[in-house]
Parts: sequence; structure tokens; C-alpha cells
Amino acid sequence: MRVVLAEDLFLLRDGLVRMLEAFDFEIAAAVESGPELTKALAELQPDVAVVDVRLPPSHTDEGLQCALAARRAKPGLPVLVLSQHVEQLYARELLADGTGGVGYLLKDRVFDAGQFIDAVRRVAAGGTAMDPQVIQQLLSRRSADQPLGALTPREREVLELMAQGRSNAAIAGQLVVTERAIAKHTSNIFGKLDLPVSDDDNRRVLAVLAYLDQGR
Repeated sequence: MRVVLAEDLFLLRDGLVRMLEAFDFEIAAAVESGPELTKALAELQPDVAVVDVRLPPSHTDEGLQCALAARRAKPGLPVLVLSQHVEQLYARELLADGTGGVGYLLKDRVFDAGQFIDAVRRVAAGGTAMDPQVIQQLLSRRSADQPLGALTPREREVLELMAQGRSNAAIAGQLVVTERAIAKHTSNIFGKLDLPVSDDDNRRVLAVLAYLDQGR
């Protein structure tokens, strides 16, 4: 799997390169600025891009904007964005086209290599990988809505994990219950939120995220 990596801090960029290579990813390019990222994405056509939000020369959201432009040029290009802070706007922009293949993680909340690599692979496969704090903010903004208020504590827990991009199997493993139990919770959640039921994990995640991001 070929990766284009964009990170302006040398030590972090070098560490990410070594980690990805250790898990058999091929680094097509490791760049440090917005213009370099734009060129690499256009010329190298990677399987996934791992991008820091803030890159030179502006050090604002240049990395994100370069990635979004690349997705417009190549719809569905998988992009995993790394950020220092929770910014709902970043998540909204990533999710705007509703096609999946996107992720948004906070740098200081990635606690081990397995967690990060799982997120890269999930995004590359067309799924989503959203930091729990982003999901918490989306949920908090809509917590007064009657449909969300109708969820049981367990259903809300399942909803949060689903919105992060996790499959039924992954949710069952984390909550130490059967997949059948999670499927039942999922069915109840979609019924209460009046969302279309689907057996496809990615479609379900996108439906949930779209619902949570309404009223922005």
C-alpha cells in the first residue's frame, strides 16, 4: 500500500515513516509543505494520504485544504488527517462529500502503533476513522434532540463507537459482547434515528456521521 505523508516536523515525520514501513507500507513520498503535498498527490496517486493539518507556508489549515483539493480531483482519495486540536470544521469538510475514505485523529491521542495503523488501513479501504473527541462534540451539540435522547446508555455507547468508524465485530470485541447483540443495538439505533438500514459498515458509519452533523 503506497502512502504519501505530509508532516513539517522532521522527528515526527521520520518516526511516522519508520512506523509505516515497519507495517509493510510503501512510502511514496514524505513531504513537509503544502506545495510539495499537492505535487506528490497529483503525480504519485497514492493509496492513502496521511496529512498534518498545518503545513508551511501558511501554517493554518494548508495540509487539509491540499488534501481536499486532491479529493476533488480524484474523488474518494483516502485521506487521514492529523491535528493537534479538535476542530469540528475539519471533520465537516472531510465528510462533506459523503464518500468515506476519510479520517481525523488527534496527535496526542494516538497511544500505540496498532491504533494508528488500524486507522490508516481502515481509511485506505474506504472506511472512516474519527477521533472519539470529535464524535463527543457532535453528540453534545445534538444531545437535546429527542431521537438521541431516546437512546439507552448502551445504544449511545454503540453509536459513539460506530461513528468512530468501527464495525460490528470491532464494537463487539471492545464491549465484550456478541456481534448478534451489537446488531440488535444497531437496528434499534437506526430505527430510533430514522436512518436507512444497511449491512455495509461504511454506509452505516456515513449515515450516522451525516445525522450527527446536521444542524451545523
